[in-house]
Amino acid sequence: MSILSTPTRNSALIATELDQKRKNGPLKSIVIPPCPALLRDLKNAMGAAEPDLNEVARIAGSDVAMSATLLRNANGAMFASGQPVHTVGQAMNRLGLRESAALMTAFLVRHAIPVNHPKLRDFWDEASQSAGTLHFIARQLPGLSPELAQLYGLFQHVGMPVLLQSLRGYGGTLTEAAARKDRPFIATENANHRTDHAVVGALVAQAWHLPANLVAAIRLHHDNTALSDNGIEPEARTLVAAGLLADRMRRLRLTLPPDADWQAMGQQALDWLGSSEQDLEEWLQMEQDQEAAAA
Repeated sequence: MSILSTPTRNSALIATELDQKRKNGPLKSIVIPPCPALLRDLKNAMGAAEPDLNEVARIAGSDVAMSATLLRNANGAMFASGQPVHTVGQAMNRLGLRESAALMTAFLVRHAIPVNHPKLRDFWDEASQSAGTLHFIARQLPGLSPELAQLYGLFQHVGMPVLLQSLRGYGGTLTEAAARKDRPFIATENANHRTDHAVVGALVAQAWHLPANLVAAIRLHHDNTALSDNGIEPEARTLVAAGLLADRMRRLRLTLPPDADWQAMGQQALDWLGSSEQDLEEWLQMEQDQEAAAA
């Protein structure tokens, strides 16, 4: 959200705010890509009390490229064991239902929101890595759904490619915002366009009928008050905190210094999740060990 406005808000109030912003001002011109029909079908199948395995398999087999993605991952180093798999059903059996659904979701989102700009060349690869790290972090923490955390990682910055498609000059804003040290990234977005990727990403999540607390977390992920505001639901705050930890782990992996968000909210995130910097280092080592074992 804009750093200039930090009222107490729960997910319902954030939904109302997004509706109002969509009707008035610069967001009227933003083109929100429609949620793919296959993703809606997948959400419905996975959201049932007993997930519909046949329906998930039908969705997986309905797109050749998506089927190929499942097969490639099932035969990859992380999952491969024994003979190669050759059918979607075999791939799903090896990957497991949740992992299959996560891969299908990432595939469908990536193709629904393409990215064609040098500044965001690796956007979806980085989003997928963030989603994987958040899934890993959630497995270390009580009370946070790994699937929800993974979805948050995938959608956290989705406002950027949507703004890039909709607003003239946003490519230049990306360059300027990354270079400036005198103000936060979203402050430059707001100065140039009267909105930012946190707002637009939340609009996408809302339009795609993603969980309300996920919408709120995307909206607030650059808000320095999000972790201290008791008016925000605990699940939304947990997602924001976990996202900060995931980004800190990425920067540790790359031997980069803490960014501005971590400097402002890092300790709050650790405190909220009952974690420590030592935990991050241990989790990073665990991740790297898993990757080395699969290589």
